[in-house]
Amino acid sequence: MLDSLSDNWGVFPYLKIFNLTISSYTFFVVLALLVGALVFFMESRKQVSVNENTFFIAVAALLGGAFGSKVFVWLLYLPELSSSSGLTVFFASGRTIVGGFIGGMIAVFLTKKYLKINNKMGNLFAPAIALGLAVGRIGCFLRGSCYGIPTTLPWGVDFGDGIFRHPTQVYESLFALGMFFYLDYLRKKSPKPGELLKVFLIAYFIFRFFLEFIKFEPAKFLDLTIYQFTAILVLVYLLRDNIKETVKKYVHI
Repeated sequence: MLDSLSDNWGVFPYLKIFNLTISSYTFFVVLALLVGALVFFMESRKQVSVNENTFFIAVAALLGGAFGSKVFVWLLYLPELSSSSGLTVFFASGRTIVGGFIGGMIAVFLTKKYLKINNKMGNLFAPAIALGLAVGRIGCFLRGSCYGIPTTLPWGVDFGDGIFRHPTQVYESLFALGMFFYLDYLRKKSPKPGELLKVFLIAYFIFRFFLEFIKFEPAKFLDLTIYQFTAILVLVYLLRDNIKETVKKYVHI
């Protein structure tokens, strides 16, 4: 977890802005939120159908994502929370984007159901999430969190222990940046409502499943990590209609 990293761990763990010293991780997380909000606002202005419901959905996604990113870590480290320092561990622990995505999806679903909102707004969220993720992972790289397994590749990075590792944070940042441009390309083709978010989430969880093989994350069962099992579940949910159609096709053959 992020709170267990020492002060000298990471490529550039702290930034000095004027006379203020701030964690690189914190700086880029905040910057990612600002960049994501800016992209969302710019995309919203292009949509004539946007109304006050857009604001409620955006707030739900933000709060649900923030809560989900913490709860997922909390579940992973449940034994540590049973100790006397449990609350400290919970509030000081890091966050996971996987939990953030799931928390955001659940919060948006519940908010839309409560407010009886039927229109899909995923096309507004997708580019904002992609670019925000690209920026946020820079902070993970500089702080040295979410690092990869040892490697002999020339771009391996020493985060402070003399071992060169896969810079998985950079891989993810580049992936997200590429998805941002790809989503922008798809946007110009007038996609169906919500299609861009579905495309992004499917691509991300497939990418994340394979990225886990080179991340420094313990396997839980069948040599897969908890994030890989989560990715499988989310992909099954997102592709449920395609799976049903495929099953029907082969059942009728």
